Amino acid sequence: MSQPIRRADPADLGPLAKLWHDGWHEAHAAHVPAELVRHRTPETFAARLARYGDRLRTAGPSGAPLGFCVVTGDEIDQLFVSDKARGTGLAQTLIEDGEARLAAAGIRDAHLLCIPENTRAMRFYERMGWTNHGVSIQTVEIEAGGFPLSVAVFRKTLE
Repeated sequence: MSQPIRRADPADLGPLAKLWHDGWHEAHAAHVPAELVRHRTPETFAARLARYGDRLRTAGPSGAPLGFCVVTGDEIDQLFVSDKARGTGLAQTLIEDGEARLAAAGIRDAHLLCIPENTRAMRFYERMGWTNHGVSIQTVEIEAGGFPLSVAVFRKTLE
């Protein structure tokens, strides 16, 4: 599936919030503290997406996006694809776009976080040239600030 990467438009935000909510709960809800799961509602995902602005890129038709990638500072902050886009190459296209945006901003040493139980994502990141630097406690975003979570830290040197 060759989908051009583009900026998200207002028609994408609702569908992206649902895609993110559903994907996050599928991959994370059984493996993280219940307190964090309570913070991961459709409304909180929508609010976060609205704040990302130009850091958010998506693919797919307007109003029916198939995935997205967010970069923040030196981080691939979020990467999700819809279940129907899995295995199509879209995740690779999105992460490569995110890496290119980081490199264009002068970032050489990038990182991303992944819960260790999300083995599918961890294998994907390794195939994409990211190196797992072990598990540590990092602060993830919630509406009231941050939440400490045990995550695998991946790093990659960008060209």
